[in-house]
Amino acid sequence: MNEHTHILLNPGPVNLSRRVREALLRPDLCHRETEFTGLQAGIRAGLLGIYDLPADDWASVLLTGSGTAAVEAMMTSCIPAHGKVLVMENGVYGERMTRMATLHGINHLALNHGWADAIDLARLEEELRYHEEITHVAVVHHETTTGRLNNLQAIAEVCSRYQAGLLVDAVSSFGAEAIDFSGCNLAACAGTANKCLHGVPGASFVIVNRTAMQDMQGTTPRTLYLDLTGYLEQQDQGGTPFTQSVQTFYALDEAIRELEDAGGWPARRETYRARMRMVSEGLHEAGITSLLPEADSSCVLHAFHLPDGVSYRELHDHLKTHGFVIYAGQGQFSRQIFRIACMGDIDDADLRRLISVITEMRPA
Repeated sequence: MNEHTHILLNPGPVNLSRRVREALLRPDLCHRETEFTGLQAGIRAGLLGIYDLPADDWASVLLTGSGTAAVEAMMTSCIPAHGKVLVMENGVYGERMTRMATLHGINHLALNHGWADAIDLARLEEELRYHEEITHVAVVHHETTTGRLNNLQAIAEVCSRYQAGLLVDAVSSFGAEAIDFSGCNLAACAGTANKCLHGVPGASFVIVNRTAMQDMQGTTPRTLYLDLTGYLEQQDQGGTPFTQSVQTFYALDEAIRELEDAGGWPARRETYRARMRMVSEGLHEAGITSLLPEADSSCVLHAFHLPDGVSYRELHDHLKTHGFVIYAGQGQFSRQIFRIACMGDIDDADLRRLISVITEMRPA
């Protein structure tokens, strides 16, 4: 059993390891000094190293902000004024990208699916075939609305056939799921520190294809604070355009090292899979079923139907009194499901106790 007051089973933030927590206590830094330059450079290299990306072709751009900030930076900085983006929607976060495009006046189309549905590749191909003006496709890799892992490789293959740059929201998958940066038309990928990387909230990043970013050079930015071209230029020179959150950077730096020491993203994926398998099997034995088949779900999070006669609030409050925090369904699923993620510093004993507490609960 670990030392946490509550075991966080929400999709981020996560329970921190002692190693990452202690990194927050490192010395205060000025973001204009050489010590910060070294910290920032180490994180940027470490992020590329997670997926073995060559620095000549790819760059990591660090931001102070949540994962949503990284996604918005990607959406506003990677589509030129003459471009048009097709947004794949099958959950809250795909729909959020459409809202970003709308708010910033970015020319776009949305390909809407039901929240429990997979991306329809035939419809995607049809849109790209008949709308030759589309330059980019935006998609959420792991849609935590339902726990669905969208088939990124298949989507990328369609995009490549039509020379459409792929923009990926990997906020809830980076560091634990496979992402093939080579062999497809991937232009940018947004991520965050406080989910699969086990850092703290407040640091996020976008992995950008350097060739794709060259198309944005000399264009008028849509935003000031979230302009990736400005960050990239200054970070390549060791600087930063704005004050960064130094302590969250310390934590991210240590979290990347911890991931490396644990065997990298493939090992983390297997850890998550084992945890989710334990939870799913335990709940299924008690008659609590999954929203999606395991083959369609991420290793990070699964959604489950609420037990008969038990509301989400009752389940949440009961579990919290026993030291667990779970996550509600959203929108149309708010009264149907609950969600469990297995990230962070938790262990098998925690999950066995979770299963016991849930299965022993009875309707009020």
